[in-house]
Amino acid sequence: MATIELTVNGEPRRREIPGYLTLLEFLRDHLGLTGTKYGCGLGECGACTVLVNGRAVCACLTLAARCQGAAVVTIEGLGRPDNLHPIQRAFWQRGAFQCGFCTPGMIMSAKALLDRNPSPTEEQIRLALTGNLCRCTGYVKIVEAVREAAVEMGRL
Repeated sequence: MATIELTVNGEPRRREIPGYLTLLEFLRDHLGLTGTKYGCGLGECGACTVLVNGRAVCACLTLAARCQGAAVVTIEGLGRPDNLHPIQRAFWQRGAFQCGFCTPGMIMSAKALLDRNPSPTEEQIRLALTGNLCRCTGYVKIVEAVREAAVEMGRL
């Protein structure tokens, strides 16, 4: 067992955890943040994407202990139903999801992109989302949503 101290969605957290625990397991099982999804467990689908110090990472491949002192943001840390983040709002308005399973990871990858590049091209958006798989939709509405969010965030 090891003690981990980190910030999750702006809140300091301290827990005793086994060294083999993934960030995904820590978030879901220890903190109850179930917006981050378990998909493939291999880092191939992107359903578990969260931000660690502003960088999109697959939580299923990241050991929680490696996040000592880090700032982690999950989908729950972006917005609330009564106050959606611009990316969440754009996904909703554009109908950029069907079943919604991949949506949290897509949104977190889009957030990482827009934080480092507030005016991405379509090619840059598609490249940033290559690690996120959606089996329900084509990616047209997802790309449109990210472009719309970029415009809205540029106005804020």
